[in-house]
Amino acid sequence: MKLIVGLGNPGKEYENTRHNVGFSFLDTYLDFHHIDEKWISKFDGKYLQTSLFGEKVIFLKPQTFMNLSGQSVQKIVDYFDIDISDILVISDDLDLLVGNFKLKSSGSCGGHNGLRDIENKLGTTDYKRLKIGISNNKDLDTKDYVLGHFSKEEKNTLKQVFQDLCPVLDDYFSIEFGDLMSKYNRKNK
Repeated sequence: MKLIVGLGNPGKEYENTRHNVGFSFLDTYLDFHHIDEKWISKFDGKYLQTSLFGEKVIFLKPQTFMNLSGQSVQKIVDYFDIDISDILVISDDLDLLVGNFKLKSSGSCGGHNGLRDIENKLGTTDYKRLKIGISNNKDLDTKDYVLGHFSKEEKNTLKQVFQDLCPVLDDYFSIEFGDLMSKYNRKNK
């Protein structure tokens, strides 16, 4: 069983903010596959369970706010007895430009509080990540920036990136992760 976690903040006021690209990409991916199972509110999150490519998959949107994302992840991992090697976390990344993404097999949180909490709750940094670029604006406070909205041009770029990422996530189910990184990781534009 695979667990795909999209990070974000719950509530209307946070929809379509930079910090919510994990939630947004999950929505795009589920639409891409015409998956219309209902989200279930449990484990301090919203999750749905389905099958893709012959594999049972749980999609999770923690509802604890970003800084406590690990709380929801830990609860669902424990309940479904999911192996750390079967977790993929999708998050925003300030160090990647809008239009870029990066797959990572493990590593530090890089200052991302949602990833930091997941690491703390799971007790490891050895879970897989898909990081989606949101760029950075050093003239703004980081909190204000990540909770801000994308420009129209950035939205268009992101829409294309999400379409590009759907086959990447498809391949995640059938390709070794090292090979997946080799196939799709690229330099910042």
